Amino acid sequence: CTTDSISQELKDLITKNYSGEHIEVSSDDMDKISPQTAPQGVLAVVHQKEQRFDISEFKNQLVLVLDDVQDPGNLGTIIRIADWFGISNIVCSLKTAECYNPKVVQASMGSLFRTAIHYLDLEELFQLNVETINIPVYGTLMKGENVFNADLKSSAFLIMGNESAGISDLAKTYINKPINIPSFAVSVDKRPDSLNVAIAAGIVCAEFRRRKINA
Repeated sequence: CTTDSISQELKDLITKNYSGEHIEVSSDDMDKISPQTAPQGVLAVVHQKEQRFDISEFKNQLVLVLDDVQDPGNLGTIIRIADWFGISNIVCSLKTAECYNPKVVQASMGSLFRTAIHYLDLEELFQLNVETINIPVYGTLMKGENVFNADLKSSAFLIMGNESAGISDLAKTYINKPINIPSFAVSVDKRPDSLNVAIAAGIVCAEFRRRKINA
């Protein structure tokens, strides 16, 4: 942490809760160390988590599946959304952004350390699903059923697609519950072509959890 840009209260909190070595540096040094343009005054060096993948553990869970989500900011935001809605596992395609990218870490706001991120070939994932737990696979598609009317299961895979290309043709073949977020734009001709993938994930996850609460 920096010596001159954070409060004494925060310094005391770090000292109390962080068992590792605690080093204070100047703001100039922090600017050199941090990849951010305007560092917040605190950096931590931590071990990356070793994730164990066992599809049987997904049987009674809502699991997010990210199909080639490329933007680090979007990935970090989705991780934060998942953490908020109690989604403890996210499966990423092999071409999805690296979860330890500094921009992902920053956007996740600590949720990265509470959420298990698995990188897998999606065809392998969904074949395993068919052979083992066989839970439904939802995906956000333009021709899907209105998510606010659809039958949403609390145990399921939920696929969110690439920012520009959407869900890949391969992943689409495994979707048995296509859903759609309806637009309420006044004019069809003037509405946006799509929603940001992180915003879409937040809307759909909120609806899944609302159904669970009201079940």
